[in-house]
Amino acid sequence: MKNILLILASVSLNAGAQVLMRKGMLKAGEISFGNGLFFKTLPLLLSNGLLWFSFLCYGLSIIIWMIVLSRVEVSFAYAFSSLGYVFVTVMGVFFLKENISILRIAGISVVCIGIILTAKG
Repeated sequence: MKNILLILASVSLNAGAQVLMRKGMLKAGEISFGNGLFFKTLPLLLSNGLLWFSFLCYGLSIIIWMIVLSRVEVSFAYAFSSLGYVFVTVMGVFFLKENISILRIAGISVVCIGIILTAKG
């Protein structure tokens, strides 16, 4: 059970990093690589607190993931990383006001069934 909680913590931090990065990029605007525009945008990106916080979440996620992989088989642990799809979608709906279609809900349901089967096996 302790290992499952560590896996969930890592996946949650990773999903949170995705949402924070999206929110930070909404603040920064669209990035373009043409005509040196990326280098003009770089100072704005480097001063974006949401992006830095997303990097922190990624870093913590990786540290916890290393602990997980020291304890359980990678084939078991990695199946749970699919929960990231579920977590990001739910966070996207609540924190970013994104829309979710019935087809996406069906796909996420299939992912959840797969995770349950993996956990039981």
